[in-house]
Amino acid sequence: MKLRRAAAFAACLTALAMPAAASAADPPAGAIKNMEFVKNLPEGRQSTAINFLTYGTGSKERVVMLITGRFGLKTYDMADPGDPVLLDEIGNDQLVLPYDLALGRTPSATRTYWQNEDMDVDQGRKLAFLSRDPRAFGGSTGSNTDVAGVYIVDAKDPANLQLITFKQLPTGHTTSCVNDCEFLWTGGPASSTSQAAAGWTRGRPIIVTDVRDPANPISYPNQPVDLFRQDGVTAYSHDVDVDATGVAWVSGLGGMRGYWTDGMHEDPLTGAVRRATPLDPIPYAGGGFPDDAVDEVNNPGGWMHNGLRPAGADLKHGPDLGQGYKPGELVMGTEEDFNSTTCDGEGQFTIASLKGSHDGEGWRSTPDDPFRLKKVGTWSPKDKEGTIPLNSCSAHYFDLQNGLVAYGWYGQGTRILDISDPENPIQVAYFRPDGGNVWASYWFGDYVLVADNARGIDILKLTAGQKKASAARKEIAAPAMSKAQQSFLRELETDEFAADPQLGWVCPLPRN
Repeated sequence: MKLRRAAAFAACLTALAMPAAASAADPPAGAIKNMEFVKNLPEGRQSTAINFLTYGTGSKERVVMLITGRFGLKTYDMADPGDPVLLDEIGNDQLVLPYDLALGRTPSATRTYWQNEDMDVDQGRKLAFLSRDPRAFGGSTGSNTDVAGVYIVDAKDPANLQLITFKQLPTGHTTSCVNDCEFLWTGGPASSTSQAAAGWTRGRPIIVTDVRDPANPISYPNQPVDLFRQDGVTAYSHDVDVDATGVAWVSGLGGMRGYWTDGMHEDPLTGAVRRATPLDPIPYAGGGFPDDAVDEVNNPGGWMHNGLRPAGADLKHGPDLGQGYKPGELVMGTEEDFNSTTCDGEGQFTIASLKGSHDGEGWRSTPDDPFRLKKVGTWSPKDKEGTIPLNSCSAHYFDLQNGLVAYGWYGQGTRILDISDPENPIQVAYFRPDGGNVWASYWFGDYVLVADNARGIDILKLTAGQKKASAARKEIAAPAMSKAQQSFLRELETDEFAADPQLGWVCPLPRN
């Protein structure tokens, strides 16, 4: 899995103004239960993702937090996790390209870097990889000329960040490490006009880049990966998460599929044993998500925005698998969607079984003979609390530790789910601040660090007795949303969101 979780420590929006507060340490108005508010870092407004780099060992170990968003990249010393210290930043003036300037797209409040919503890092070489979406600095997805790709940043000295290079690619919504960060897999967003005409019908697949020499990356735009993912149609490969056994899980339109990218394995599509590589991976398991959780007419197999599989060493951070499930059998993911205004259907958290998907079924799936994984359990706020019809009601990025999922749920805040019973995930803590729009929540030891696009970085702590999953727990529900938060979110919808011209509200875009 990506080294952003507490395990590493131990071993699409313009923000609105944050409501005034007496200080960054004062708890905001809103709803909170079984969590303690520690501090807010307001300079992290417009944040989309967080990751961590560890320097030194033993008594000299030092952890640095990296946050990214429309502002670029910032680093923080985490000697005191409750009070991070800003070290350095790379801003829009450094990320803007000559291409942008030639078009008059100088950095401004509405022309910024975009998007990098799942930032990856190289722990060994201390590198950060920032994906550039073609919508950066006022571009668009449909244009055949707008630039996408990856910035590579040297963070050996986190107080003196250095931009090494930018590599232009046909993709650029998210970028992820495979094979210990020797290669990158970069995917998304929706296809340009010419890409769609050439066969990328419903979105951009994965493009591979060799970054063994980070100053001279080599990409392979003519050898795309993860094609034909939606019942035989090439569709949006959105995000990649590598589990502890080395399987790279690609989430996107049509479900979630895992690949071997290294080592000798049997290819289930041919029966031959061969070596897997990042350019020629071998299918492992996975496929579309179940019929009753997705819109099979307009979106067959679902829109799996991001996901993970607890496997190998990471099972210690996963559920205590009862219910007869084998270790590594379960995958879990976000079915993001803004058409479902009550956090239902594709706007939910879903756990599914990989059983019956190891023989290439997810790669052979067609409209006439579709293959779907078996759904195990789901969770959403719907029917459990006072949800209201708002487009900001959808699951987004999440993190797993000790059987607890820390979940970013946009306008519904941060939710802590106990998945010790995978068939019945329950909520055991929550934080829904007024004026908040949460993109992602991450574990950091006993802390939960929240990338709130509107408020900045919120630092939270679970109260005593809440740090591990327990089958004896009972679900708690949040109260009805405050009128202040309702008003904030309706304004956000009206002023800040726009539908993608090709994919609609599957993944909303910033209006500016």
